[in-house]
Amino acid sequence: MPFFIIAGAINAAIAVAFGAFGAHALKDRLSEHYLAIWETAVQYQMFHAVGLITVGILMSSALLGPSAALSWSGYLLLAGVIIFSGSLYVLSLSGIGILGAITPIGGVAFIAGWIMLIVAVVKHGN
Repeated sequence: MPFFIIAGAINAAIAVAFGAFGAHALKDRLSEHYLAIWETAVQYQMFHAVGLITVGILMSSALLGPSAALSWSGYLLLAGVIIFSGSLYVLSLSGIGILGAITPIGGVAFIAGWIMLIVAVVKHGN
């Protein structure tokens, strides 16, 4: 449980820092196109940081409790942040277009993570 809460909080802090960095330090250095990509990475990192915190809280024995489905959800959301947002950050800074081919893998990890959260809730209800 604490791992996902800590991972979520770290990712939220990074998202805030990267958002500020993009708004101030990169504003005049990147094209509008690459700045928009940077902002997308920040937004998805923050959304999924909140998801990680939620998974950690749900793992409390007072709520759903620890489960394999919740663990999978958390690890998939974390992998999604690293692959999706990470590839977009590098793409924004480097302009290496092939990195855009990696980004959907992170998106699939996000989707799978949310589906595993649904599975965990449904299993708990039965």
